[in-house]
Amino acid sequence: MTHSHEATDVSHVLTLEEITNLTEEGGKPADTLMNVVALIATRFRTDVCSAYLLEPDRSNLVLAATLGLHPRCIGTLRMPLNEGLAGMVAEQVLPVAVDDVKSHPRFKYFRESGEEVYQSFLGVPLIDRGILQGVLVVQTKDRRVFRDDEIRMLVEAANQVGPVVSEARTLDRFIAPVQERLWSLARNLWWSWDHDCISLFRDLDPTRWRQVNQNPITLLGEIPLGEIERRAAELVLHSRINYVYRRQQEYLLADRTWGAANAGVLRPRPVAYFSAEFGLHESLPIYSGGLGILAGDHIKSASDLDIPLIGIGLFYGQGYFLQRLDQNGWQREEYLQTDVNQLPMQPAIGKNGEPVVVEIETRGGTVRAKVWRVKVGRCDLLLLDSNVAGNAPEDRELTSRLYGGDGRTRIRQELLLGVGGFRALRAMGISPGVLHLNEGHSGFAVFEAIRNRMQEEGLDFDGAASQVPREVVFTTHTPVPAGHDRFSPDLIEEHLGPLREQLGISQEKLMGFGRENPSDHNEQFCMTVLGLLLSRRANAVSSLHCGVSRAMWRGLFPGRTEESVPIGHITNGVHVPSWLAPQMCRLYDRHLGIGWQEHSGTARTWEEIENVDDGELWETHLSLKAQLLDFVRRRAREQSERRNEPKETLQHLGKVLSPDALTIGFARRFATYKRANLVLADIQRLASIVNDPKRPVQFLFAGKAHPHDEPGKKVLQQIAELMREANFANNFVFIEDYDINVGRHLVQGVDVWLNNPRRPLEASGTSGQKVVLNGGLNLSVLDGWWAEAYDGLNGFAIGTGRTHSNMDVHDSRDGNDLYRVLCEELIPLYYQRDRDGLPRGWIKRMKRTIRTLGWRFSADRMVMDYTQKCYVPAAGGTSSEIKAPC
Repeated sequence: MTHSHEATDVSHVLTLEEITNLTEEGGKPADTLMNVVALIATRFRTDVCSAYLLEPDRSNLVLAATLGLHPRCIGTLRMPLNEGLAGMVAEQVLPVAVDDVKSHPRFKYFRESGEEVYQSFLGVPLIDRGILQGVLVVQTKDRRVFRDDEIRMLVEAANQVGPVVSEARTLDRFIAPVQERLWSLARNLWWSWDHDCISLFRDLDPTRWRQVNQNPITLLGEIPLGEIERRAAELVLHSRINYVYRRQQEYLLADRTWGAANAGVLRPRPVAYFSAEFGLHESLPIYSGGLGILAGDHIKSASDLDIPLIGIGLFYGQGYFLQRLDQNGWQREEYLQTDVNQLPMQPAIGKNGEPVVVEIETRGGTVRAKVWRVKVGRCDLLLLDSNVAGNAPEDRELTSRLYGGDGRTRIRQELLLGVGGFRALRAMGISPGVLHLNEGHSGFAVFEAIRNRMQEEGLDFDGAASQVPREVVFTTHTPVPAGHDRFSPDLIEEHLGPLREQLGISQEKLMGFGRENPSDHNEQFCMTVLGLLLSRRANAVSSLHCGVSRAMWRGLFPGRTEESVPIGHITNGVHVPSWLAPQMCRLYDRHLGIGWQEHSGTARTWEEIENVDDGELWETHLSLKAQLLDFVRRRAREQSERRNEPKETLQHLGKVLSPDALTIGFARRFATYKRANLVLADIQRLASIVNDPKRPVQFLFAGKAHPHDEPGKKVLQQIAELMREANFANNFVFIEDYDINVGRHLVQGVDVWLNNPRRPLEASGTSGQKVVLNGGLNLSVLDGWWAEAYDGLNGFAIGTGRTHSNMDVHDSRDGNDLYRVLCEELIPLYYQRDRDGLPRGWIKRMKRTIRTLGWRFSADRMVMDYTQKCYVPAAGGTSSEIKAPC
């Protein structure tokens, strides 16, 4: 039966006033579209009204809003323009009216939409400012012949809706297919510090998520598109995906940010942040330890604050190394090639529209490198990769391993990082306003910046060399003289000779920039000296480290007192969202207020932690501790299986550790000065401590020794072998292959974080800062950040901050004090419980450590300090600065 709706007699289907009202009600374009289709269906007396929007490729339509079709098809129902009646409307850019769709040759039935009951179809193009944006469709169950005036009125309605649709498409906020949104999320490392996004990927396949090292690119690549849709439907993920995707887009597009208000001068000429390693996530293995983790946290906080900053590093195809312990507890290294197709990287495109390839001339030939681009929230990270055709075999391997090879490999890597990194920026049309050298590895970038300034402004070397250092910020992390890179004059000339000639200076003059005593021809070229001499802003990474650095480099500044050596300090911090457990985040959301993370670098934000119920805080901590112990048992069993150990050992490891025991964690690089074995100084006393049936204690260890550090490996072996001894088998576990994932579990679940380096050799340290965020307490030597953080009530201190010239005496004193604090202060306080079973005194310290330290040692505070005290002044963006005469 055919119906004609003579009663449809309105002058306008929608008015501008109604569109405005719907926009205000919906707020967002996607919500407005839903309101629009509902109103049109009512006005036209149709059973269905749907809006299909053109995807960015302009070759496909996607269902963005509907009343009548199945809601789950929003964002998943797609069609090319050459299919279906809606595609025909878009293809012809003309209205299409059909009273019996099944008889039309372009009819295509989408089973999942539930449209089999609808017979009539009217579709009109959605156009804004003369450009096709999508298709507006109405459908009816009964056959209906649409009159000319009805078609005209629907066209008018579409014209009124056009601007809303255009905005939705421009902002990319319309409902896109599930898999496209998931891929969009996966390709920006913003997901790695967003708990909602992480849970999305995990819920798609929890087991596989763990097996692929929490890599969403690998996970999505393994699941067929249809399977993704099925799982999303089964797990009711659509709304969660859309919610996270909208939040990501709002984050990326926000313009009312701290950076917009305080770092606007950096927008046209951003900060170029050079670092030999970046620890962003375990799935991108281009880091080894603290320096890389700090760099990763720095760029993440720069993104959150919206500081215009671009990271520059190297892409290590084999990363650092996989750590495996053999039957004797000895560290073995394995190197595996990373598949770039499984990483969120794309070739960097230059201003000529082609992938960027940089070239660096040396005396021995030209070294080439391609450049990868990684999205880290609002920031970019550029990674140089020498594995390109045309390079000599040794150069193709140049960036294969982090901190591998001899001095010649090292200088070539650093030449690529500094000079190649700067040239990559220029090839992309980026003129940095600030060069931030995170350690001396990238110091050669300053020479390239000087060469570039000479070329652009027609200056000689001295003229350019007097200007460029004003824009250079140098951060030193190493308090040990042996830890600074040094190269022979021959290596310097071999690799920097061509650049030196372009600079127009002699070899001796160039060598002078790397020598404490320029006239000493036997002195090697030191990269830290270069950084200090060619920067106007240099900093250490803690207050104590500042004093150590001034004393170490006083000779560079003759005539100055140690206190006046131009090295300041900005103490390191950690990126709160990356290291904070989801459970603690939810607790903070309830008590610190929604949006507290945007102000995590200010003291006032954390004051309300004192009002959190003791039971709630303790229960949250215990749940995180239980997760940690499950993780450790699983990893311990996997380690044992790899070594083909007996079934009895596997069964034991499945039950090792107790949730009731005080749990102490130690995880860091196994350099001897970090003294991982300090707690083993009195092994019998230690055995009595850990096996006390009333007050048991258990230890978790993790960390890697450098492949060439035999003493460090021996310390590691000493720790690992305790797992096999009867007195320690139940309460000592070493976790292999320390990485961000292992570190995350440890800092979120331990009761106490142990740190006992030989003072003053810890420049800063940040692992204990991550523990603070999750309610753990620090037991640490007064070194690095802890020397300025400890107030007597927010954790525990080993020693009094005094050292001894005799290393054995120094270690003996610290070892004795470690046992004293454990037995007299820490263990008694942990096991002192009230009638509710709560350790009130311990919880009081937990709250104090969170309140007094959470804001001070956040990366947001750190990056704000760098921005206000280094970046903006270096870029010439200060409105007032008056220096006293010398």
